[in-house]
Amino acid sequence: MQPRISSSADRGYVVLLVLVFVGVGLGVFSGVYKWTNTTSVINDRNNYYNQALSAAEAGSERAISFINRDFLNQNFAPSKTNFYATMVPTNDWAADYQFTDGRGSVGKLRVSSTSTMVTTNLESQFAGLYGLVYSMSVMSQARPVHCNYNMNAAVRQDLQLASIPVFQFAIFYGMDLEINPGAQMRITGKVHGNSCIYAAPVVGLEFLDDVTAVSRIYHYRHPSDPTGGSKVEPVYRKENMENVSSLTLPIGTNNTPQAVRDILNLPPAGENPLSPLGQQRYYNLCDLVIATTTSNVLVYAGAWKSFAYVGKDVNPTQPTASYSFVNSTASFYDAREKKWTQTTEIDVGKLKTWMNNAGSALNFSAQFSMGHDLNSVYVYDQRPPGAKLPAVRVSNARELPPSGLTVATALPLYVKGHFNAPIITAGSTDTSATEPSSLIGDAITILSGSWSDSASATLMRDATHTTVNAALLAGIVPSTVSAGTKKYSGGVENFPRMLEDWSGQTLTYNGSMVVLFPSQYATNFWVTTGNYYNAPTRKWAFDVNFLDYDRLPPATPQMRKLVRGQWRVVSAE
Repeated sequence: MQPRISSSADRGYVVLLVLVFVGVGLGVFSGVYKWTNTTSVINDRNNYYNQALSAAEAGSERAISFINRDFLNQNFAPSKTNFYATMVPTNDWAADYQFTDGRGSVGKLRVSSTSTMVTTNLESQFAGLYGLVYSMSVMSQARPVHCNYNMNAAVRQDLQLASIPVFQFAIFYGMDLEINPGAQMRITGKVHGNSCIYAAPVVGLEFLDDVTAVSRIYHYRHPSDPTGGSKVEPVYRKENMENVSSLTLPIGTNNTPQAVRDILNLPPAGENPLSPLGQQRYYNLCDLVIATTTSNVLVYAGAWKSFAYVGKDVNPTQPTASYSFVNSTASFYDAREKKWTQTTEIDVGKLKTWMNNAGSALNFSAQFSMGHDLNSVYVYDQRPPGAKLPAVRVSNARELPPSGLTVATALPLYVKGHFNAPIITAGSTDTSATEPSSLIGDAITILSGSWSDSASATLMRDATHTTVNAALLAGIVPSTVSAGTKKYSGGVENFPRMLEDWSGQTLTYNGSMVVLFPSQYATNFWVTTGNYYNAPTRKWAFDVNFLDYDRLPPATPQMRKLVRGQWRVVSAE
């Protein structure tokens, strides 16, 4: 049945009502359309902005990659910031964006750097360390060129280009780090491993500072370690972090442990001393070079004096002329290596006397441009070793030269008696009277003051209390499987080698233990106590003097690292 409209007035009312509903509908439609269109525009703008932000970040990352390359290759200079500013992306996607420095320059970023390196605290995972640092920032601004919106997105990254002295660590390994002491041990400084860390102490192990590993930290023994036995988990008083950034020496593109060992070797003929590796070689860094030949001992000033020959001070006009502080005839038996040694021995007490007398001219810094008193010695031996083990030994070193002393060699290094311990109290860890020092070699063995060369091939002799205050940098014989038999490296607890019966005796050690490579000369495996040595009471500590840049050992290796600071979106200009 159809509805009836009884009058013209009713019909007019209906028409009006229809018009009202149509108007409302059109209004709603218009609003929905505007809302939909606005939302679409906002989403579209957001998409373009986020893409521009990613492009700006990519621009900054490209510049940072060039900065990092040059810094690691020791080719960075603050004057090159304009060059880095032009390193905008140029691949296909980059054609959709215009990069600017926010100041009107197109095709550039904004890169700034401090003009000099300053000693400052580090950021990120390296908090608590210091380094010589260039502080930098990179600002990148990108605008999409194929869109209908006038927009720019900008990011800024703050950086530190840091040279980090490696002796700031109590323990630093460039390879797998194993620490499995049989007695309770406390580690008082930072610990870092560029690979894995295996920590499975028999009684207990306490880390009082941060422990970091580039790979994993395991609370069991290395797969090639045959010792097994009971173990407990270490105690960490601060952070223990895995998967952190590695720290490497700036020696070039090859930073394997085998390549790093070259810092100990003589440079090959024709090598540029300013090359990345050349700048890290101890041969080029040390103030004095001692060479033992088949018929002679020769001493030269270092690279600072173009390796000028230094005359002999004992009977200088006679055929028997020699150097008072060098003995090239010493020999003793190393029961671990099962070899007699062919040793060049440095008498540090006589070296001090020589420095003040016959060698005093070398200390005239203004004349010879060394910039400091003589404080580092590199030793090498050109004699055919035959069946003997070529070696270097440091003795009579209770008191060091006033500027400290670093002794470096590519050969196994032995230290006899107290080293850098002018004030001795048995078991003391007082380092207030010590000088900055380090001992660098293929492997490092500590001989107590009671050591006797003539009796070295007989049964183990009793050691005496000995104190060594020095950073140690050397190689190890890593844990491995040899001829089907598992072999243990000996761990950090046996990194300083021993050849005596230390039962009931204390080895007091303050310093930093750094392992960067496998040993090349002293390659026999560690063998458990009771064979060629018995373990001492270990009273070991990190030398906090090394946290003062002015108290670092001479020629301390500097790891290089680009440390990222704050990353943030900034207002486009």
